[in-house]
Parts: sequence; structure tokens; C-alpha cells
Amino acid sequence: MQKIEFAQSAQSTIGVEWEIALVNHDTADLCSVAEQVLDAVKQRDGIASDDEHPTIKPELLMNTVEIVTGVHQTVASAGEELQQNLRMLTEVTAPLGVDLYCAGSHPFAAPTQQPVTDKDRYAKLIDRTQWWGRQMVIYGVHVHVGLDSRDKALPITDGLINYQPHFQALSASSPYWGGEDTGYASQRSLMFQQLPAAGIPYHFNDWAEYEAHVGDMLHTGVIDDVSEIRWDVRPVPRLGTVEMRICDGVSNLADIKAITALTQCLVHDMSLSLEAGYKIPVMPPWFRTENKWRAARYGLDAIIILNAQGDEMLVTDHLRQEVKRLTPVAERLGCVDELHGVLNIIEDGGEYQLQRKIFAASGGDFKAVVKENVARLEGL
Repeated sequence: MQKIEFAQSAQSTIGVEWEIALVNHDTADLCSVAEQVLDAVKQRDGIASDDEHPTIKPELLMNTVEIVTGVHQTVASAGEELQQNLRMLTEVTAPLGVDLYCAGSHPFAAPTQQPVTDKDRYAKLIDRTQWWGRQMVIYGVHVHVGLDSRDKALPITDGLINYQPHFQALSASSPYWGGEDTGYASQRSLMFQQLPAAGIPYHFNDWAEYEAHVGDMLHTGVIDDVSEIRWDVRPVPRLGTVEMRICDGVSNLADIKAITALTQCLVHDMSLSLEAGYKIPVMPPWFRTENKWRAARYGLDAIIILNAQGDEMLVTDHLRQEVKRLTPVAERLGCVDELHGVLNIIEDGGEYQLQRKIFAASGGDFKAVVKENVARLEGL
């Protein structure tokens, strides 16, 4: 049996990971200069070249860096740290002729021509996954929420998967892939699940069953470490968190804060329910899969399955209900304004819709799509 310890963590604390693409200022194409950018960031902050920067980190591809926050009590403070680090990153990239871009995918870059970061774990991933691995030109936002008990981790993982279509619809920002309109709101979500140990997590009845599953994957060589499980929602034992990894890349800080607040409120509400002796419903597997596909395909226009009885509702209508239901929770957590930002996303429309509008208005210019996204990031 593979024993997995779950770290101590304060309930409902949060941390955010924000994957950022590096694009050439003139061409708007991806540029693989992450090593130069990371070196410049370390030099700026007086960090040795062999050491890792605490908040700006490498990713799978050399056209990507990741901004990582520390542990925060409130969404507002996490948002402030993200903004500070983004501005610091811009100070380094601007002199290099590099812009910052964030969406679920780049609209026209050739996926298989993007160099991979020189790390053994990444080389092994590409060697094993081949064509699918070389397609992973994708960017996302991940939210960690602290749990004060290991026993909450798996039920809350199931609970967040019930909200997969909600997060997918709110963040969908990858309609284009390699210069083509895919017809989907989120191409990223369906592409990412092609990797081993990615996609929708399995349901486990208890921690021992989860440990047995991880042990089997380690024994059979599917993974070398539990961190290589890349489910859409996963427990993170070393941090004592549950990590929501569903979302496409987001270029608007207010939208990131809205998504973070929704995650924090849902986890806190589920935690209280578990403490009160309630069980979190587990959707039938095919409902979970269908909901993910519907949100990836239709975004904010998706009609989703709500429960095991098969009741359905437009995802935006259910989101409005959930924001109202969770507002008292948000009051306790100090994130009412951020939670209500979910309503702003619904009213303003999704990033995938905006990209298509810009593409049409520009006469079919993908460069204009990238430049508009870059301008929003620069304005933060």
C-alpha cells in the first residue's frame, strides 16, 4: 500500500497559479525565451541563477512562465500579489521585445514547433506521449484551497467536479487552434485530457482507495510522483489543499479573482456541509464527462446536467443561483465583491466570444486577437 500523508493546512486559505505565454511584440507569435526571462527576473531580485524564483517559475514549454502566489486568507490579497508579480514580469519582458499573453491557447502558433523546457520530467513526458504531448500549447489558471482535514479532500474533489462546466464556461478562451476555429469555446480542456493521468478524476470511496490507485500508477510506471497526476481537480497532499485546475487561461485579473472567489466559497461551503454530517453528491461518470464536453463546446451557452436525476439548466442561470446562495459564505470569507464578479463575466461575455468578435472585426487577423489580449494584461 502506498501511504500518502496529507499536510496540515488552514481551512479555506488560497493560492493561485497563473500560466502566462510569452509572445513577440512585433509578430504576436509565441517566442521561446522563458530561460532569458527567468534569468532576468532572478538577477533583478538577487537570486542565484541555479536557484528557483519563489513566484515566477518555468513550465513545460519555453514560451511559458508561471506566476505563483503564496498562501493567502483572502482573494483580494492573492489578487494583489498576482498584480505585483505581473507588473514585475512586464518590467523584465518589455526590454526584450516580449509581450505577455494569457488565454487557453494561442490562436495561430504551430503547436508542434514549440521547444520544451530542459527538464528530465518534461523530456520524459514528451517521449512517452509523442504527438499528443507536443500539442500541449495550452495555458490555465489553477486555484488551491486549504483543507483542515484529509477526510475532506476526496469528497470536495467530487464536489468541484460537479461544477466543472461552470468553471469551464466562465474561463473558456481557446476557440482557435493552429490558425483554425475549432467550433469549441475551450479547445484546451479537451486537448489536455489526452495526457495520461489527466482529465476528470475517478471517484474514490476513501483515502485508502486513492492511495491504492496512486500506488498502482507508480508500480506500473504511469507516473513517477503523485504530482504527475494532472486531473482537472486533484488533492495535493504535500500542500494540504484541493486544486481546481479546470480553467482556461484568463487575461483579466478581475475574472481571475471571481473564479478564485467562487472556488474558495464552494470549498468552504462543502467543508461546512461535511462537518455537519452531509454527503457531497457524486454525479454519474457519464454525466461528468458530458458536462465537461458541453461546456467546452458551448461555453456560457451550455445547458448542463445538474444532478444524478438528470435535471438540466443553462449554466449561466445556475451560476446566478449559486452566486446568490454562496453570498453569505463570501461575506464570512471577505470576498463578496469578487464572487459577484462572476455575474460580470456572464454579462460581459466570455473570452472565447471576444476573440471571435475581434477576429471578425479585424477582417480575419489573428494578430489583432493576440494584441487585444496583450493590451488588457498590460493595463493591469
